Amino acid sequence: MLSSLTPKTLWKIFSDICLIPHPSHHEQMITKYVLDLAAQHNIKAELDKTGNILLTKAATKGMEHYPSIALQAHLDMVPQKNAETEHDFLVDPIQAYVDNEWVKAKGTTLGADNGIGLASALAVLIDPTVEHGPLEVLLTVAEETGMFGAFGLQPDWLKSKYLINTDSEDEGEIFTGCAGGVEFQQHLTITYATIPTHHNIYVELALKGLKGGHSGCDIHLGRGNAIKLLTRFLTDLGVDIDYRLSDFTGGSLRNAIPREAFATITLNDADYNKLQTLMANYESTIKNEYAIAEPTLVFTHKKCLPEQVKRVIAFDYQQKIIDWLNTAPNGVVRMSEQNGNVVETSLNLGVVNIKNNKVVANYLIRSLLDSAKDAVVSQLISHSQLVNLEYAISGTYPGWQPDPHSKLLALVKGKYQELFSAKAKVMVIHAGLECGLFKKPYPDVEMVSIGPTIVSPHSPDEKVNINSVKRYWDLLLATLKAAYQLKND
Repeated sequence: MLSSLTPKTLWKIFSDICLIPHPSHHEQMITKYVLDLAAQHNIKAELDKTGNILLTKAATKGMEHYPSIALQAHLDMVPQKNAETEHDFLVDPIQAYVDNEWVKAKGTTLGADNGIGLASALAVLIDPTVEHGPLEVLLTVAEETGMFGAFGLQPDWLKSKYLINTDSEDEGEIFTGCAGGVEFQQHLTITYATIPTHHNIYVELALKGLKGGHSGCDIHLGRGNAIKLLTRFLTDLGVDIDYRLSDFTGGSLRNAIPREAFATITLNDADYNKLQTLMANYESTIKNEYAIAEPTLVFTHKKCLPEQVKRVIAFDYQQKIIDWLNTAPNGVVRMSEQNGNVVETSLNLGVVNIKNNKVVANYLIRSLLDSAKDAVVSQLISHSQLVNLEYAISGTYPGWQPDPHSKLLALVKGKYQELFSAKAKVMVIHAGLECGLFKKPYPDVEMVSIGPTIVSPHSPDEKVNINSVKRYWDLLLATLKAAYQLKND
């Protein structure tokens, strides 16, 4: 039981959160939970027009003179599941469980990103043993799909001059900066044709078992992109077999590395055995290439019934789709010169699907440098024009520039050293954090981001280290208790 873990209040709240469906843009139930919890504990709660929540609590007796601190988390989670897992994220609870030193979920994302941060902020508010000065808790909506809550944050709402973001995923590291990002979409309107009369075999190809992961935190780990790997096979398959493409889909979120991709094809009976041989050879090849990064990769197929495949994509468009996806850029573009072993610029081809006669591909571009981000956008525009695709650019969000002279940073570093007799690493992160957006309505607020160790966020392999949650909690409480050090001289 999660509620038996320490700190008990935090884990009890996280256990509650797991029972409440809260994917992005469906935060109504988790919002009600938070507002009900606030009412039960006489905590002031406000809701803005975007759906963000601001909770405020007076200081612990004797700490009224402390400067106000805001804790910040987001309400939504990434809804990812394995293909064989039966789960409706709008209805079903997350099945969280303890596995040795980790908390995991059965076949789905756990939602520790940012559920642990959310639970910690609420636990600070309701736990009577926690000592703190004036406190604000800011909870935003739809962070995972474009930071809509942070974009809609109104000025003059927060009163704190210091903010602790709880959305980072490496205990022992203090984040003081992050990448900015932009979404890029390519799309192609296609026509269909009848299935060739000599094609009497219908097959769904499935490339599965990849790790996936967060396109910011995990993009440098060399993991396979299922869309790219399946397209590679289809490109080579056309040299050996006369096949026709009926459908293609891969990935589900622009900020998650695709773990699975599927294609439905038709072919004649004489080529079916050859297809199986080519698939086995390709599976062996990519298992060799990704032996360490993707040990559970599998490439399978199943026959479809005739009534399941009623048409194919016109051959000219089939070739265009395959060429487009095969040449689509993806992955790390450049490592940072200024920030050590951190990715500077990357792009993730996160989603491809075909709906209403239109093939759509969604990318998320990230960079610590606006100029480098713009260069990747320019590259994708050129790529689109070469393949005669339409494109759209949206969802641009800024990076967060480090402030090495921050008093809040100095305080958190000092408390970490005192608690654990070790130096915390001061880092920038390639993933996007809402802190960059907060700087527009609140340019003078000092911010840091801390959190527990979360492995493989945005994938069903997501897990959070139990001991790191306790260390994160201790650091958070020690920082709040010592916040008098932030007072102006």
